[in-house]
Amino acid sequence: MPTARTFLRCVAAGAIAITATPLSSHAQPSAEAAATQTVSYHGYVLQAPAGWRVVDLDRNPTACVLLDRPTVYVGSAGELQSCPSHAVGGAPVVWVQPAGTASQLARATRVADGAATTVRPDGDGQTSVLVERAGVLVSTYGGSAASSLLSTARLTTGASPAIARPAGTATATQLAGTATATQLSSFEVPGTFNGKGFDACTAPSGTVMSAWKQSTDYRSIGIYIGGVSRACAQPNLTADWVANRVNGGWHLLPIHVGLQAPCTGFANRLSSDASTARDQGRAAAGNAVNNAGDLGIGTNSVIYYDMEAYVNTNSTCRRAVLSFLSGWTNRLHELNYRSGVYSSVSSGISDLSDTYDSTSYARPNHIWGAWWNLEANVELRPYVPSSQWSNAQRVHQYRGGHTETHGGYTLNIDNNFLDVH
Repeated sequence: MPTARTFLRCVAAGAIAITATPLSSHAQPSAEAAATQTVSYHGYVLQAPAGWRVVDLDRNPTACVLLDRPTVYVGSAGELQSCPSHAVGGAPVVWVQPAGTASQLARATRVADGAATTVRPDGDGQTSVLVERAGVLVSTYGGSAASSLLSTARLTTGASPAIARPAGTATATQLAGTATATQLSSFEVPGTFNGKGFDACTAPSGTVMSAWKQSTDYRSIGIYIGGVSRACAQPNLTADWVANRVNGGWHLLPIHVGLQAPCTGFANRLSSDASTARDQGRAAAGNAVNNAGDLGIGTNSVIYYDMEAYVNTNSTCRRAVLSFLSGWTNRLHELNYRSGVYSSVSSGISDLSDTYDSTSYARPNHIWGAWWNLEANVELRPYVPSSQWSNAQRVHQYRGGHTETHGGYTLNIDNNFLDVH
């Protein structure tokens, strides 16, 4: 879960070309006259602020597509990204990658040339543009600060697909018939499970998941399906990935990490006004359900909101968080999903416990308490009495970020113990 910044080395090589445009020696820095750099990937060219880092994933296959600072990523993410389990998301990021499978492109806006001037971020602050002549999928994160760069894009005369089109990759024409979320196989998650699991910033590849299943007793994984504060991109997380994991015996914990408490330092914070916060919680639930549906995560599934630790002695902040989570829960119920909340046991979880019987706030179906006491159980006393959420409705994150190696693959993870159904 996002609690600390992590930085990666910038690389400018291979298929990418970078040119900085400095300010005049007499010019004063301004939004209109800022220094820029030109980033080109297989004929797709855009202008980015000079201060942004540029990371070439083709040259650095283990680099993590982090959303923690202004960045332009180019190339394909490697099968084993070296991602932290904790990072702070919400920064403006642009990722230019070779166009992939139909499931990756289904929600992309198609443009004939490079520039995209009418594309607007969705509820999670993201956009996706397919530039078919260059064979690239351009994704932006962090709202308009990133998506506005799409209007600067152009194609060179030599633009061509970044890689040979793999078998089964859809063209724009073929995408017109791509299955909608209601046509996907639909799974109810997490299902019934009592045992160990883990969560990671980005969903591991199928190869890694298979290796870990054969060599560990982990059978659950937390997956970040959306939210404006999500810290890592999810190149592996598709409907096929979900189907293969569920059919392979994994229990999934879908996580939405969106607006955070108004008394924190996060870039994206909810309103301190309780009524507005409740509406924001409802909107977050709608976005989460849309994302879940695209992944084949069906009705009656639990979707967990990630509300990071906050100062709950601040009564205004506490009331806003509880109102937001109440709106989250009510809207999920209206959409026939179940509500879960992840938070620190000493803030969000204890506040939910204190209002367990409240008529003012809706009660989530599941709680997921972060308490790194190294005890693999779902005992959360003294923060939560045993009588609350006692019917297989608990997850305990009992150890924070660390690396583990199983089956020859290393991941940075948190440990969880689940008693759910």
